[in-house]
Amino acid sequence: MSTARAALSDWLDHLALERRASPRTVRAYGDNVLAYLNFLERHRGEALSASDLGGITAAELRAYLAFRREPPRSQNGDDREGLSPRSLSQSLSSIRAFHRYLDHRLDTPNAAIGLVRGPRIKVGAPRPVSEDQAHGLIAELSFDPDRADWEAARDAAVLTLLWGCGLRISEGLSLTRRDAPLTDSLRITGKGGKTRIVPVLDVVRERIDTYVTALPFALQPDDPLFRAKRGGPLSPRHVQATMQALRSRLGLSDRATPHALRHSFATHLLGAGADLRAIQDLLGHASLSTTQRYTQVDAAGLLAAYGKAHPRA
Repeated sequence: MSTARAALSDWLDHLALERRASPRTVRAYGDNVLAYLNFLERHRGEALSASDLGGITAAELRAYLAFRREPPRSQNGDDREGLSPRSLSQSLSSIRAFHRYLDHRLDTPNAAIGLVRGPRIKVGAPRPVSEDQAHGLIAELSFDPDRADWEAARDAAVLTLLWGCGLRISEGLSLTRRDAPLTDSLRITGKGGKTRIVPVLDVVRERIDTYVTALPFALQPDDPLFRAKRGGPLSPRHVQATMQALRSRLGLSDRATPHALRHSFATHLLGAGADLRAIQDLLGHASLSTTQRYTQVDAAGLLAAYGKAHPRA
């Protein structure tokens, strides 16, 4: 009889090999479901088989979510680490996906799982940086005496790419040496393996060309284009740390992140009159409702401009 943990291992292999999920996604799903199985085994006092998972009740799943919920800070010194509503919702999503696999592949359905609702999450508006702030962040790279010229050129190229093409960090760092020099458009593979075509601005091409010219390492066509100080592939953490240092020097808020440049790409296009469907395609959003969040930012900007400009405001 297959164990619950063996079923989890098979599911993770399915995600990695058949669904081609990223290693980060597989790890996140695995951590979420393993914590769920650990709780159930402690709760029931015994190891679980795969067939046992078909009998998990809605009450047991609710008990797990309550256990993982972020505890009140004043709760008698309880310093147990809990999950925020957003993280709890992601955990529940992983558990549901696992049970769908059990139903489809192991003939172990569990209708009770669908009865449990996740926590309500308030979806806030995206937090872009302004055009002046984006220019300032990139310009500030040239004033770092501890950074070699080619490193400054690299970081300027990365930030300009994220802002000018609306890319996620992982998408920007997926470029290979074969991609440079850039043409008028880029073929980007984003979340879920979806491919989209993104136009490339002249300033993006120029920044990439400047970086490639200054790059001190010889690269093969399939090597990642952006390189770290010692020659290895550049990590997302480096891009995040660079933005953190830049916003500290410029006095910007914590909202000035690499992903905020992608938000800026969208809000600037919307403010210039771009069609919402076109922005959806450029960002690679699966749902238009995700793209529609940018209308909140644009409306807020219009109201702010009205407040400053109207003589009776």
